[in-house]
Amino acid sequence: MRSEKLNEALEFLNEEFPTHHWEYYDVNIGEERARASKWPGKENEEIMVCVHKGKGLYEEFHRQDFFFFNFAYEGDYDALSCSPANVITVKQGEYYIAQPFSPYSLHGHTGDDEIIIIGVLMQKEAFFKSVMSVLSANAELFEFFLTPTINLYSDRYIRLKTADDSPMRAILDLMVTEYANRKEDTQEVLKPLTLSLLMQISREYKAANVKKEEKLSDRIVRYITEHIDTVSLKELAEKFHYHPNYISTVLSNEIGKPFSRILLEQRMQRAVVLLKNTSLSIFDISYMLGYENSSNFFKTFKKYYHKSPRDYIEESD
Repeated sequence: MRSEKLNEALEFLNEEFPTHHWEYYDVNIGEERARASKWPGKENEEIMVCVHKGKGLYEEFHRQDFFFFNFAYEGDYDALSCSPANVITVKQGEYYIAQPFSPYSLHGHTGDDEIIIIGVLMQKEAFFKSVMSVLSANAELFEFFLTPTINLYSDRYIRLKTADDSPMRAILDLMVTEYANRKEDTQEVLKPLTLSLLMQISREYKAANVKKEEKLSDRIVRYITEHIDTVSLKELAEKFHYHPNYISTVLSNEIGKPFSRILLEQRMQRAVVLLKNTSLSIFDISYMLGYENSSNFFKTFKKYYHKSPRDYIEESD
């Protein structure tokens, strides 16, 4: 049962939806032309919460210059995804998560009942600055969200079914209520809520994509990847219930490298990706990778690549 305040917020944002600046422009993709939409909010907004409530919504097939997370809050709806011929049905309780410039359009729904779609929109720069550090623990999601910085016209999306008891719905309710009753500090309030939402998405995405019958060494390496900022051999031993010496033996025999080398390589590979594709500072990257300070990171990077981070990036451009 929704509260009266939440119902009022949903109604307000639904009425506001068509008043946003949904401007489209032409873009060239190879030899083809496509339509794209600009950020529909105000310039000083980094996060928006949009609501569509009704019996259907048809919009122009287009790309968009921002991240968005659409949630089928009530009812099912259809969407065109990646191509005008690819119709998918987003079921109630599912998220549709798109990269910037991934082609998409809302395209009606599958029944006669009213539907409610909640969209969380976030500008690219704010996303990379505020959110990537959290998602870096999930290698697949990290790569998914980072791809647009490498391939501008990547056509990938994620559909994620949320658990019935997922806290994501409660987080969304808070975001809807806050955005409908905007105040001077609303953007600052929305940032940690968005972060919490994405952390839950990362957790449920991971749970939904657990691979069965993995070798112990693969499980260990995956754990290292997901905890690159804090992992230690002692932590691995406690996590997998083996003696540290046995963990070392498994990695050396099956991967061909000791724990310290695997961790170093993963940190350095992640460092290059972040340096080349985000505007994060050396200090921020050092922190994300688990270094005590930027000086230690700088020395390690230079020893590994025989170049400073700045020289490495300049020479690779």
